[in-house]
This record gives sequence, structure tokens and C-alpha cells, in this order.
Amino acid sequence: MGVFLIGTVWYCWVEGWRWLDAAYMTVITLATVGFMEVHELGDRGRLFTIILILMGVVAIGYIVNRFTEALIQGYFQAGLRLQQRRRIMESLTQHYILCGFGRTGRQIALEFKAEGIPFIAIDSDLAEVHEAQELGYVAIQGDATLDEVLTGVGIERAVCLVAALPSDAENLYTVLSAKTLNPQVRAIARASTEEALKKLQRGGADAVVSPYITGGKRMAAAALRPQVMDFVDGILTGTDRAFYMEECLLEPGTCPYVGQTLREARLRSQTGALVLAIRRADGSLIAGPTADTTLMTGDVLISMGTAEQLRELNQVLGPIRHRVPRLPKHT
Repeated sequence: MGVFLIGTVWYCWVEGWRWLDAAYMTVITLATVGFMEVHELGDRGRLFTIILILMGVVAIGYIVNRFTEALIQGYFQAGLRLQQRRRIMESLTQHYILCGFGRTGRQIALEFKAEGIPFIAIDSDLAEVHEAQELGYVAIQGDATLDEVLTGVGIERAVCLVAALPSDAENLYTVLSAKTLNPQVRAIARASTEEALKKLQRGGADAVVSPYITGGKRMAAAALRPQVMDFVDGILTGTDRAFYMEECLLEPGTCPYVGQTLREARLRSQTGALVLAIRRADGSLIAGPTADTTLMTGDVLISMGTAEQLRELNQVLGPIRHRVPRLPKHT
């Protein structure tokens, strides 16, 4: 536009042409269409026309260069982002898959982030995916009920899948697909009704949570035992906790204390962590184990302590595998 104005003003004021003639001469000169001169030009006018042509070529070249650069850069940036996401998904192992990034999914992602859990979120709504990515989460757009989508996020390497999709049918299909692709994956599902809760359990979900039932129970507990609820919430969720709860699976050949009692193992005196309960391999629960309780292969120790105490407990117990493979990082 600046070059056009310079040419028009020159031909109008210096050469004395009409505004229309000056504008027309400028346009055909910059467009290099090869028309004849509108009026006879002297040496001064022809020299200016040469300069005007060069200015036009430079301006057009600059515009084309920036446009091409923007296209190429955008293409490569999109490709780089795609490759980066693919590398991240391929590198994920022992991770969690969060299906659905709605109101429930956002809270789950917040807790996962607070615990330092490696996870990837899936949602069919592109706006939700963008929001998850802006929050720093790894997220992709896709239908979590489809096998190819779950395979793409490494379901065969995942340790847990959380189905928090809007409808019970979608959650059921997702659990069925996940269990088919990886029977060992732990599946947690959201249910809106008691009927859906039963169907999800029959469909293979390891745990089913109904926000309405759970919310009602927690509200009643908060009304009846407020101090207990505050304490439990304080050790189960949040980023500024002083105490944590963790569970560890004792596998054969890895834990040096299998076969010993809690008194003999001296876990409390060595680490400071408190063993609250023990889940036996047959599913029975020992709440508040005594010093004479024997540690057995396949036991799941449910312990409470600070982050440092729980880290120390893991080191003392040896290279064991967590049923839920996580370790608190906040002190």
C-alpha cells in the first residue's frame, strides 16, 4: 500500500497527471503487466518508474516470503507437535489413562498431578482437549470406546484406566475394550445409577464409583463425624498434605520380611510409617494389625506417614511393586 501511494503521488504531483491516471499507471507498473505508458514520460519519470518497479518486486517478494514462511513454519510446527505427542505416548509405561475430561475428569487429573502420576487424558471434545493441554497435561482427542484409540495411548502398558465419560454406556464400552486389550489393567469407572453400577461391575470394572451415592455418604459422614472426615480428606487428597497413605504389595523373593511378624520386622521403628491395615491375598482385611501379625506373600500393606517416611518404608521393604505404583513427592 505504501509503494502504491508513493507512485500515485509522484505521477500526480511531479508529472502533473490526474489522480485516476496516476493510480492506473502505478498499478500496471507494480503488476508488471506490460501495458504502455498512460502519458509520455521523460527521463526523470522513466527513472522513477524503474525504481517503482524494483520497489514493487521487493515488496511482493517480501510478502510472498513471509506467507510461505508462515505456511511452512505452521506445517512443521504441527508436525513437530504431532511427533512429540507420539513420542510421549510411546514412552509411557505403567501409566494411567483418564477417559473424559469433564468436571469429574478435571478433578481426577488434578489429583494425579499432585501425586506425580504419569497419565494421559482422552476426550472426544476438542475444546476439552485444548483445555487439558493448556493445563500442562498430555491429552489427545479421540473416542475412548474404540480399541484403536486405547491401543494408541498404550493400554497394553497401562496400569490403570479411569472411565469418567458422561454416559454410563460409554464407560461400560470403555471398560470392556480396556479389559479385552489388557486383562491386567485396573479399571475404575463412573456410574450415574445403581443399575449402571451393577452392569459395570459385571463388565469387568475393578471399582465403580457413583458420584451421587459417594457424595451422599461423604455428606452424611461430614455431618456426623466432621473431624474424622477432615483428617481422612487431609491424607487422601490435596497438594499441601503433611501425611499420606500408600499401599504396597509384598511379592515373593523380594521382601526380606515375609514370614516375620510386625514386631520382628520393626517397620515402625525403622521408618516411622504406621501400618494401618493389611489386605491378604485371599481378600480378607486385617484392620489395625497387632505386633504379632505375620507378613505373608501377596499381602498389601496400607500405611500412613510423611512422604519421607513412606519412601524409607519402600527402601526397607526392598524392590517391591506397588499395587498402585506411586510415591508421594511432597513433604
